[in-house]
Amino acid sequence: MAEAMLLTFLAPSARPLAPQVTALPPLAAYHDLRWLFAFNQPWLGFTGVLLLLVVARSAVDAVLVMLAWPRGGAGDEHSLPRPRFMASLVSCAVLTVLVGLVMSPVVTLMFGVALLPFSWPYLAAVPILLGTAVALSQGGVGQAWWRRLPPVGTAAWVIASFGVLSLSSALMARLDTPGVVAVAGLAGVVDARAWYGLTTAAVRAAAERPPHPWQWRAALWRMRLALRHRTTWVPMAPLAAVMVLVLVVGMARLAFTGTVRFDPGSGGTGAGALTGANLSGPGSGASTASAKAVSGPARVSGAVLVVEGFGSTCCHSANSLRAAEPHMVVRQFSYQGLDAAGQPIPYDQAGNMSIQVLGDRMATQVEKLYRLAGAPVDIVAESEGTLGLYAMLARHPHLPVRSVVLLSPIVQPGQLGQAGGTVPGAALTTLNNLVGGMSPYGRSGAQELIDSVSEVGASYFGQVSRERGLSWLAVVPLADAVTLPACPMPQSVIFVDAFHGGLLGDPSVQRIVAAFLAGVTPSDQDLDAMAGGSQRDLRSAAEVIAAAAAAWRMPDLHSACLGS
Repeated sequence: MAEAMLLTFLAPSARPLAPQVTALPPLAAYHDLRWLFAFNQPWLGFTGVLLLLVVARSAVDAVLVMLAWPRGGAGDEHSLPRPRFMASLVSCAVLTVLVGLVMSPVVTLMFGVALLPFSWPYLAAVPILLGTAVALSQGGVGQAWWRRLPPVGTAAWVIASFGVLSLSSALMARLDTPGVVAVAGLAGVVDARAWYGLTTAAVRAAAERPPHPWQWRAALWRMRLALRHRTTWVPMAPLAAVMVLVLVVGMARLAFTGTVRFDPGSGGTGAGALTGANLSGPGSGASTASAKAVSGPARVSGAVLVVEGFGSTCCHSANSLRAAEPHMVVRQFSYQGLDAAGQPIPYDQAGNMSIQVLGDRMATQVEKLYRLAGAPVDIVAESEGTLGLYAMLARHPHLPVRSVVLLSPIVQPGQLGQAGGTVPGAALTTLNNLVGGMSPYGRSGAQELIDSVSEVGASYFGQVSRERGLSWLAVVPLADAVTLPACPMPQSVIFVDAFHGGLLGDPSVQRIVAAFLAGVTPSDQDLDAMAGGSQRDLRSAAEVIAAAAAAWRMPDLHSACLGS
């Protein structure tokens, strides 16, 4: 409650982290690590704060372990004597350091999500977080806890705590300050109950006694003791935590090689809230022509520039939209630029470049398309392409742009400022090199893009978001809600039931885009029928997901809601 009250004055958007300050040890250590990374410090300051956090967290955990220790009777075979404070402090310090080492990739991924907010890194980080917390759930309790795998009881308490802390975050997004502080207090009570439950389960597992000699299980018990004796110094709990990380990395590698495939878009998409004079959605039928019948005549000419995201190819991705808009000049943006004849240069894979360069190249191609079509240009940008769009509009504010469509947009990039020369920035560079080495994109991965976003991404997005004269539409996959601020979304935002990326190839999204470019504004009922899902349900689901996910993202030190 004290942390929630303090954050109310200093960083209101970070209040969902408050209930985790007294959470079970792995989750509480993750709370500390994110605050350590959030201030984006160089090595000297980072190291000093890290040492203070390790000492403070170890002391708090040691006290809580002693307070929660079960008070068994003298003859209770499922109890152990309560440890002394110094012994508990050393045990908890070992756990805190171990959690910091194993969860550093998770915190680094979340730091990257704060710079480049899209869902794939978040969806990779959360299983590592939860798996690591489960593997180390009995840490700090009992003698030589690191030599044993966690019992079911401690794992269950960690998973339950994860759910309660997510729920408390979702509730905080809907309450004012007194309500937020009250929720933090209730979550603290649940934390206390979890401490009692986890400590009891861990102590019982450590105090197991062999059965009576006449029972048939005696022989099996002796075999178990012999096996335990042979593995006395094997760090079973840390190995289990590391295996969680190895498993997720292995899945990422299989995804990069194509052995395992994740469909970016779903077969049936549903649209979230879409109203307003300048906005459009899918028509009442499968074609643009039927959409036009909803609310009057459509445009008969114009130009569209289609900008795909990281790793895309050129130049056939605009074909589907070109077929839907035969009355418009549709061209795909080339990350390589234009040739001498003014045509986009083909490439096999969109390369790594700064958003400043990307925005300038986009401006050049918009001007070329404007001269070719003789009309202002509509822009359809996806994922990384939206970053280039922000840069282009901020650096070239007087371009002949009529409207923009954002597919899988990167919302509020660069939240933590410049990462160059800091420990979190160095950690992100190392992780980027590792992932890049496993991927088809090369060892440098997206380093130049990340660096430029950390420098100017937030300022470009801020400039563009204050623009009120440009007609725009955003189509956001429901999976990307985990990276959105826990705020009411503008009515020009549509949510679709899909993963990040690949929306340009989804037929339902194509109809939404084509109708918007045709200047059609169907009713909410039309959208429900055409998109195959409830607008209200998808928007509500997105708001709940965003609020619950805030509990595990980096703390937002600024206002998360635009205009507030």
